[in-house]
Amino acid sequence: MLLAPLLGATLVVAVATEPMDNHASAVSSGRNLSTTQKAEATEPLIRSATDCIARAVVADPRYGSENSSQLGDLIVDSMPSCITRVRAMIDAYDRYYGEGTGEAFFMGPYLDVLPRAVGERAKKNP
Repeated sequence: MLLAPLLGATLVVAVATEPMDNHASAVSSGRNLSTTQKAEATEPLIRSATDCIARAVVADPRYGSENSSQLGDLIVDSMPSCITRVRAMIDAYDRYYGEGTGEAFFMGPYLDVLPRAVGERAKKNP
């Protein structure tokens, strides 16, 4: 249920957007950083993308209805308004961890925890 729309959004993001920076220089700029430094560099971008998605979900008139399965649809529908932040997060992962890691992170661990993270943020900032 939730996975199919999120996967569709992932493919749209991957195909419809271009990297925000010069990939060759981006890859070389993150090679000498420690794992901790890479995490510190990417964490604000993850937070920014997640906060944007959560704000868009909460602002949607459908949010808060009794149909809790709608959260996945609301997240998918929020992607166009948050694409710049999501793309920045993906590009940062590619820059610091290597080409292709940004999309893998987005499609895997990020989407796995996104519904819970959006729910938590929505509760904090109704």
